Amino acid sequence: MNPWEELIAAAHGEIEVDLLLAGGNVANVLSGEVHRADVAIHKGRIVGFDCAGASRTLELDGKIIAPGFIDSHVHIESSMVTVPEYARAVVPRGTTTVVADPHEIANVWGEAGIRYMLESSRDVPLNVFIMLPSCVPATNLESAGAALGADALAGLLPEERVLGLAEVMNYPGVIFRDPEMMKKLALAGRRPVDGHAPGLTGRDLSAYISAGIRSDHECTTIDEAREKLRSGMYIMLREGSAAKNLLDLLPLVTAKNARQFLFVSDDRHPADILQEGHIDFMVKTAIEQGLDPIIALQISSLNAAQYFGLSDLGAIAPGYRADIAVLDGLEQTRVVLVIKDGKVVAKDGELIVPLKAPANAGHKSMQIGPIGPRSFEIKAERGPARVIGVVPNQIITKALPLLPKIKDGKVVSDVDRDILKMAVVERHKATGNVGLGLVQGFGLASGAIASSVAHDSHNIVAVGVSDEDMLAAVLAVKEMGGGLVAVADGKMLASLPLPVAGLLSERCMRDVAEGIAECIAAAAGLGCKLEDPFMTLSFLCLPVIPELKLTDKGLVDVKAFRLVPMFLGER
Repeated sequence: MNPWEELIAAAHGEIEVDLLLAGGNVANVLSGEVHRADVAIHKGRIVGFDCAGASRTLELDGKIIAPGFIDSHVHIESSMVTVPEYARAVVPRGTTTVVADPHEIANVWGEAGIRYMLESSRDVPLNVFIMLPSCVPATNLESAGAALGADALAGLLPEERVLGLAEVMNYPGVIFRDPEMMKKLALAGRRPVDGHAPGLTGRDLSAYISAGIRSDHECTTIDEAREKLRSGMYIMLREGSAAKNLLDLLPLVTAKNARQFLFVSDDRHPADILQEGHIDFMVKTAIEQGLDPIIALQISSLNAAQYFGLSDLGAIAPGYRADIAVLDGLEQTRVVLVIKDGKVVAKDGELIVPLKAPANAGHKSMQIGPIGPRSFEIKAERGPARVIGVVPNQIITKALPLLPKIKDGKVVSDVDRDILKMAVVERHKATGNVGLGLVQGFGLASGAIASSVAHDSHNIVAVGVSDEDMLAAVLAVKEMGGGLVAVADGKMLASLPLPVAGLLSERCMRDVAEGIAECIAAAAGLGCKLEDPFMTLSFLCLPVIPELKLTDKGLVDVKAFRLVPMFLGER
């Protein structure tokens, strides 16, 4: 009997099924209703709503049987753990599928980074599909560890779990038909292509969508999302750690248009996953805001499956994979049981199946050129300096023209006005590049902090009061093979090693969250007033988010999209 014949026989009641979920209520995202039904499962698939007999029966006592949740756009690297440990954290919360864009690790290791994520996600109780990064590096204003052109992507496209092309950040390259971008879009063909187009409107938006780009996760206002919705895009409702747009956009969702919405976490950090949740948190929040529970569950499952062409995921019905989240009700939607491919894998918030060891990384991640205290010297020039102004709880910055503090012809950190030195040290190819700048908003009174998590190229970024402590912090990150660190008087106060590409720990997410908390507490002890200075620091290097950013090549005026000198000169 071949597999399909056995499934047919099980569905027809001719043989015993593997598992029967008895006494529950199905949240049927296909028919849009909740109805009393048993669910029969055989060989990892749902085969019907009754059976002739079952090897095992689970009594659910009226609980809700819902399809497993799908995260439609996530950078797993933002969780700072390997894929198996990521699964340990999110699967018990009902997430059974994620669509990952591994562009963080691809910026460090290139094609090898994507293959590492594919290998790491084999044989874990979580479906991990990959969208190939479309913009590595994100710009030519920074030094990444790799560059992925269309030819490199073509070699990855045949991989079984590769679905399409990830967020196309280079929207000018689309609109003005950049040849390399045209090759990447042609390579994707009829596969899904995700968008990343904050604020794009009018003819520019139409041109962008005409390239086959069908989704966007960067909407921040109802008006922006409505225009993109009217133009045929899927709107990804994002609730990350740095960018939170769910509450702003939920009022746009109606019963008539809900099929065009998806839930995504994008970048969600360990503490938020552990304390608030994952897609379950978005479902719960949407319902609390008045969204019909069935619509919330459709957005969390069926919509994503249909958008990505995953025809056997996203619903509770015969022929679908038995990826199931059992909820204690439709109001609080607490996940009490998770079934993956027909097997119980999590119960009451804990994973109950063993995880495989993480894949062998096998790549060096810290190769910096010669560096010393003088590497951080800034020669004073005339006029005010361009200073990066931190905006609390935002990834945008301000460009502030401020007169710096000068001593012996050199710019020094000004603690009284909270204008501190900042540096970005290239760490992929030992070029010796060190970009220098000034930043206001950290509040450090002494010491320095540094990190190898610095979007998108992930060089080493540091901010501090003295050149000596900045050097100590950078060297500490190098010696750890990557990570977060806080130092004072040359001594390490707290650290979190991230030895996999300088981005990931092989420890469990709870340990990583505790390590981050220790680093944040150490920074607070140095006077820092930011809620999470390391998250803020990581986005100060991203030269695609306005206004002023710093890379290893220097200061970037994001609006003008060019490198600019630190000093404005006399006015």
